[in-house]
Amino acid sequence: MNTPITVQYKINAPAEKVWNALTDKNEMKSWYFDIQDFVLETGKEFNFYEPGEAKKYHHQCKILEIIPNRKLKHTWAYPELSEAVTTVTWELQEEDTGTLLTLTHENTEGFDGLGENFSKESFTEGWNGIIGQSLKEYLEK
Repeated sequence: MNTPITVQYKINAPAEKVWNALTDKNEMKSWYFDIQDFVLETGKEFNFYEPGEAKKYHHQCKILEIIPNRKLKHTWAYPELSEAVTTVTWELQEEDTGTLLTLTHENTEGFDGLGENFSKESFTEGWNGIIGQSLKEYLEK
């Protein structure tokens, strides 16, 4: 059975502010990746690389679902390395003192043959760093 990766953090910011950080490419580069071709529209594809000059790991994604201030769902693939396509869902739930952000990354087992950098543990660690440190610090400063 394929168990998705789920990472959840409480962010001390309103859902609208979290949503803007997730969907505005100018904000994204402050805490996530520099995604030049990101357009918030269902069906649009976007591409990015790991930071650095090496242009390592081409990520290719396609937006599947948008519910403003609540949900962003997109594919996540490495077209040069694998035919596998996974799904990443960002869900926001407004709470009294902020926003509960839940990220679910499904079907990462398709990347199992690509090595340690693509393991479930590596993805979990990466998402915890991206959300629990980078995004949280960016929004709570």
